[in-house]
Amino acid sequence: MNNIAVLVLAAGKSSRMKTPKQLVKIGTNFLLETVLSKAKEINRNHVYCVLGANYPLIRREISSPNIHFIYNSNFKEGLSSSIVSGVSKIEMKLENYDAILVLLGDQPAIEKEYLNAMLVLSSKDKSKIIASNYGKKMGVPAIFPKRYFSKLKKMSGDFGAKDILNKNKDVISLDRQTNFIDIDTEEDLELFKKSILK
Repeated sequence: MNNIAVLVLAAGKSSRMKTPKQLVKIGTNFLLETVLSKAKEINRNHVYCVLGANYPLIRREISSPNIHFIYNSNFKEGLSSSIVSGVSKIEMKLENYDAILVLLGDQPAIEKEYLNAMLVLSSKDKSKIIASNYGKKMGVPAIFPKRYFSKLKKMSGDFGAKDILNKNKDVISLDRQTNFIDIDTEEDLELFKKSILK
């Protein structure tokens, strides 16, 4: 298996939820805790979580000795700024990672088996980006090999890594799907809660 860092992006200000969505409850856990627990199952001691809006509040509620929290002071500049912040901090750790698996902090339904399948595919061809197939576009979760770290650090705007994922020949995706729901509104949250009770 690759020597891989897991980067969870959770710096948004939750404007559509009207409350910090990182801290909405799903069962007994916070939304962000649900995602972080899956990240820790991938590589327990190498999980990095980028926070921004509501940083003090979230850190008071969520703490883990196995999570490296990163504060993105530029979170208002969009998702790309969190990737830049996270990748920059990960490189400073001098762990010599082969790749970074990027997850979103508001996608609690991504299955561990799906992430493991991505890792297996990545280990077979370490030069390729492994992306998730949303039908008409590629997105995250995605695994970026080390040779893309410099490109990730140069991104800007609120589109994350979409340009890299959708305008690149070195991107491959799994031939399987998972539940890509992201929790942006109270309605999203209630729909997700109902789906896990079925």
